[in-house]
Amino acid sequence: MMQTPAILDHLAAIVGPSGLVMGDELRSRPAAWTRPSEPCAALALVRPRDTEETAQVVKACAEAGVSIVPRGGATGLVDGILCTNDQITLSTERMTGIAPVDPLSMTVVAGSGATVEAVQDAARAAGLFFPLDLGARGSATVGGTISTNAGGLRVLRYGMMREMVLGLEAVLADGTVVSSMRPLIKNNTGLDLKQLFLGTEGTLGIVTRAVLRLRPEPAGYVTALVACPGVDDGARLLRAAQSAFQGRVSSFEGLWPDFYRLMTKPGRATPPLGPDYPFYAIIEVECVPEETDRFVDLLDRLMGEGTVLDAALASSEEQRQAMWRIRDRVENMNADGIERAFDVSVPLDRMDSYVREALARMAAIPGCRAVVYGHIGDNNLHWNTTDLDAAGNEAIDAAIYAPLADLNGSVSAEHGIGLMKRSKLKLSRSPEEIATMRLVKRALDPDNRLNPGKVF
Repeated sequence: MMQTPAILDHLAAIVGPSGLVMGDELRSRPAAWTRPSEPCAALALVRPRDTEETAQVVKACAEAGVSIVPRGGATGLVDGILCTNDQITLSTERMTGIAPVDPLSMTVVAGSGATVEAVQDAARAAGLFFPLDLGARGSATVGGTISTNAGGLRVLRYGMMREMVLGLEAVLADGTVVSSMRPLIKNNTGLDLKQLFLGTEGTLGIVTRAVLRLRPEPAGYVTALVACPGVDDGARLLRAAQSAFQGRVSSFEGLWPDFYRLMTKPGRATPPLGPDYPFYAIIEVECVPEETDRFVDLLDRLMGEGTVLDAALASSEEQRQAMWRIRDRVENMNADGIERAFDVSVPLDRMDSYVREALARMAAIPGCRAVVYGHIGDNNLHWNTTDLDAAGNEAIDAAIYAPLADLNGSVSAEHGIGLMKRSKLKLSRSPEEIATMRLVKRALDPDNRLNPGKVF
């Protein structure tokens, strides 16, 4: 086995002196987004420029018996990039290339270090649209969103990242490159290998490039903030809109009252509706301007039935963006000391009772404050809570996670498992499922060198 100085010299020879970050420069980087004051603990950070250099780095580390922790935009929420001082962290920050958009096939090839926003901009410049969208669009990377199978705001119409990746290139634990960069929507030629790297958080391979599927740019939107008597009424509104607009509802974001009031405090977003309704939703439909009246008629009908209590319609792009700021400005929660983030999935017909019971349990925890919101059209709830001592946080975790097993829910909707949720995985996966996942891990990474200790 190589000694530590030898492996660092070897890595520097592969990526060049500027591609290896150590010492004070490395310690100036945070360990993770959730730990901003904790320095990155890795032995070194290596920055390959492409697939070939990544393969050489991985092979060198495999031969030296050194583990690798992949690092993208470092905006994950489950400590999936935490390292120890005997591990190398491999950053994709120099693999940011985006090839010219192919307007006929509506695809683009992007490096794993390219940000979601950069891909969105490239698609827009070609008159097309990359549907994945999330609050961290300016820092979240293609590789990171692949590793967690991210969803975001438009899952309802376009699906998770899985539906947007047509092909990818990845480096296995021994340095082997698996390249499947075909821009094909249909390719039934045996095992779909790219799926091994979607949602597995860099534990089976390191993604270096991807073929991404683009869509035609929407002709327009109609966007409204709606108040309903409860979650079930919100679900009825969603189903009615999906039927009326033939599946063109792109977003349906549920906002519970405490969240709405927090985000619309004086000096923050302007509230389009009063603060005392039981449930709010931002609904957005892709449609041409001529269809707005049909949307208004739908709201009027549902108001007459009691399904909708009140509604505010965005009449300009400025008003549309103002509505979305109510949903997106998570820094407002941090400013109020509500810093712990959770994301779970719950069947829609069980969501109302689950939220009520969890809020009641957390109200009994001294010092706990909790708000809830999320992409409820695709079952995804986000919780944010205060950060208490160990016993308090354990009680919060129990209130949020413990009911999920009986509800056929999931402990992670889109943020991944990382280290934070590894002990919770059994609430959403059977022993047989976990054993099968570990079997795949052993087959592709028998020495457990890629992001060890995460997920499985």
